[in-house]
Order: sequence, then C-alpha cells, then structure tokens
Amino acid sequence: MSTTATPRAGRRPQGGAPAHAAPTGGLLVLLIGIFITTLDFFIVNVAIPDIQADLHAGTAATQWVVAGFGLALGGGLITGGRLGDMVGRRRMYAAGLTAFTVASLACGLAPTPGALVASRVAQGVAAAMLMPQVLGIINGAFEGAARVRAFTAYGLTMGFGGVFGQLIGGALIQADVLGSGWRSIFLINVPIGAATVALVRRTVPATPAARGTRLDLAGTALVTLGLVALVLPLIEGRRLGWPEWTWFSFAGSAVLLAAFALWQRRSGAPLIAPALFRERAFTAGVGIALAYQLAMASFFLYLALYLQQGRGLSALQSGLLFTALGAGYFAASTRAAAVAARIGRQVLALGAAVQAVGCLLLIDGVAQDGGVAWLIPGLALAGAGMGLVLAPMSAIVLAGVGERHAASAAGVLSTFQQVGGAIGVAVVGIVFYGVLGAHPLPADVAGAFKAGLLPIIGFCAATAALAQLLPKPPRP
Repeated sequence: MSTTATPRAGRRPQGGAPAHAAPTGGLLVLLIGIFITTLDFFIVNVAIPDIQADLHAGTAATQWVVAGFGLALGGGLITGGRLGDMVGRRRMYAAGLTAFTVASLACGLAPTPGALVASRVAQGVAAAMLMPQVLGIINGAFEGAARVRAFTAYGLTMGFGGVFGQLIGGALIQADVLGSGWRSIFLINVPIGAATVALVRRTVPATPAARGTRLDLAGTALVTLGLVALVLPLIEGRRLGWPEWTWFSFAGSAVLLAAFALWQRRSGAPLIAPALFRERAFTAGVGIALAYQLAMASFFLYLALYLQQGRGLSALQSGLLFTALGAGYFAASTRAAAVAARIGRQVLALGAAVQAVGCLLLIDGVAQDGGVAWLIPGLALAGAGMGLVLAPMSAIVLAGVGERHAASAAGVLSTFQQVGGAIGVAVVGIVFYGVLGAHPLPADVAGAFKAGLLPIIGFCAATAALAQLLPKPPRP
C-alpha cells in the first residue's frame, strides 16, 4: 500500500448523497472551525509577554496557558470522535464550535491567570468536540481526487493557522481595538464563531448517529488522568525543585496509561478501536505525529519569547518576522503533494530534516551580533520543513482507514499531535527556563533559546527515523 495514496474510497456517505456531491461551501465551513482552533493554540504565543505583564503571571502559568489548551484538546479528542459517532458528526461539530466561541469570550474577559488557564482548558475541551468531526466528515463526504484536495486543504489550513498565528496575533495586539490589547486575540473568535455556527446546518452534510455506539467513560477517565499526571510534573517540577510528588506523578501516569491500554482490549465500546493499530501505516503514523508535535508547539512558544524578551521586539514586529517562516511554509506545502508522490514516506523525513537544519541556522543567527535579519534564513528553512511534513501527514496516516473508523482514527491522530505539543512545551521549557535563570537579561534569553532548540532538533531527528517504519509503497 502506498503511503502517499489518497485515503481509501469509502462507502457512499450516510444520508444518500453521492460522495462527489459534497458542497465546497461545507468544506469551507469545516475549515474555518479548524483554522480558529489551530490559530488559538499558536496565536497566544506572541501575546505571552503582554499577558505576563497585565495579569502578573509567572512562568508556570504562562506554560499552562499553552499546554492546558493542548492537554485538554489531546485528552478529549478520542471522546469527541466517539460522541460524533453517537449523536452525528455535524451536530457535534456545531456544538463544539458554539462551546469554543463561548470559551473564547471567557478567555478575552479573564481577570486573573487562573481564570485564563481555566478558560483555555475549556477552549481545548470545545476544540476536542469539533476537530475529529472534520476529518470524519471529509473522509465520508468526498472520494477520489476530491478527497485528496480536501485533505490537502485540511493540512494547509492547520499549517497556516500555526504559522501565521503569530502575525495575526501581533497585528491584533498592535491595533488595540477599544483598548482590548492581548484580549483581542480571543475576542475575535466570537463574531467569527457565531457566524460560522449559523452556516453549519445549511452547508455541512448530515451524518446520522451510529446505532449501538456507547461512550467509554472509564476509558475517558483513565486516559485523561494519565495525561494530566504526565504533564503536570513536567511543568511544575523544575520550578519547585522536583519534589517527591512529581516522581510519584510520573509513575502514576505510566500505571494509568497502561491500565487504559488494557481496558481498551476488554471494553465493549473502546475509545480506540484495537483494529486501527493492526495497520502498520497508522501505528507508525501516530508515532510520527507525536514526535513531530513535540517540536512544533515548543518551537513557536520559545521563539516568540526570545524575539520579544531577548530581542526587544513588539508583538507586531515579532509577528512580522514570522512571515519568513510562513513564506517557507507556503512554498513547501504547495509542492508537498508532488514531492510525496515521488518519494513517498520520505517526504516526512525530508521535512523533518529541513526543519532541523533551519533550527541549526537559527542557533547561528542568534549568536550573531547583528539585527534580526540573521534569523530569516533559519526561519524560512524551518517553515519549509513544516510544510513538507504537515501538508501530507493526514492523508498518509489515514490512507488505509475506512469510513467505519474514520472519526475514531482522526481522533487518535489528533490526540497524539496535541498531547505531543503539550509535552513538548513542558520538556523544552525545562531546558529553556533552566538556562534562563530567575532574573534574566536579554543575553540570557538568547542563551536559553539556543539551548531549547537542541531538543527540538532531536525531536525532528526522531520524526525522520520513525518515518522509516512506514510501509514502503508497492512496486509498479
């Protein structure tokens, strides 16, 4: 089976309409939801210094602003996919988008760091309700070349949300509409979300609830507690001097996640269908997604901190510099499908290697005494690497998954991605803040960023190595 083949043509979507008749407007409505949820994971990075100053937030609180969203999203995605099967994917998408809009309003009005973190967690839960439905609906509503284009549009949308989130966030903060400052990055979601929800019923194809589907509450509790027990000490441990409870938490996480895996084998309605992992491409693919996202989220957060606290750039100036990364991403992502068609699974390894070289150039650029122009080549190359990985990843990993498991598989894939992002923020944060010290100067921030890039390069190398586990395409 070719790893770059389009997802296998499934049965005619439920509801009777031919697969090729799925409306373009419906795809656009689905992609708007993906865009604003992905955007909100990344857009907050450029606002972290302003949030710290306005709410008097410490380093742990700022890490939780990013990781709390990712952890809630990762822990809830599989359940979100199952709920879509139970009540219908279109209905769950609309409910998730409505909840995300309300949570965004709460973020924009948050009076304290704790309230902001809680609202970010609520955003993550809402995003977990809607994100699996998008891939599930695409997999069932499109077929053939139309499905390839839809999956490519999905990958591009996620990439643009991440890459250009910094620029959008900087522009919104600089505009300071009605004195909203950093709060505007969340409040902008309210009118967009409300307008999109109003269009869902008219444009997105309906999918009836699957008969006999049940929710695995025990499995949900085990996986959620296991992930929290893993990420909590990673974020809090360094600041507190690694007290005994952090090691008990790590051990408890291993026990809980192992219990979750065993429960899935015995449960009558498992969150994760064991059959999914009988497909080598899918098993290797979720490992690749985890490893790569360890690098992605941490890269954006600590780069934004370095540009503003180490280089003294404003939020807008920082966002404008990210356009170099965006240009590299756009150029590579538009060619990623063609590259994947020629070299198959190695497109993921190539992209990870290109990003690693970009990070090495950034280390050199940080060491230069000149202006930020020294950073542009590294940013452009890192962006190109991201485009080569993110654009084809969903199609490669979900290539052999049929419609029956589409939502579940999408939930598992997205879970590994989001959990990887949360863990990456925490792990790289241990290195970054360990070098930074208690009372950092701009030079200390530069040193911390260079040190933080080293594990990111390691994660890229792991991604390239794991790509070799994907099945080779068949000979013609």
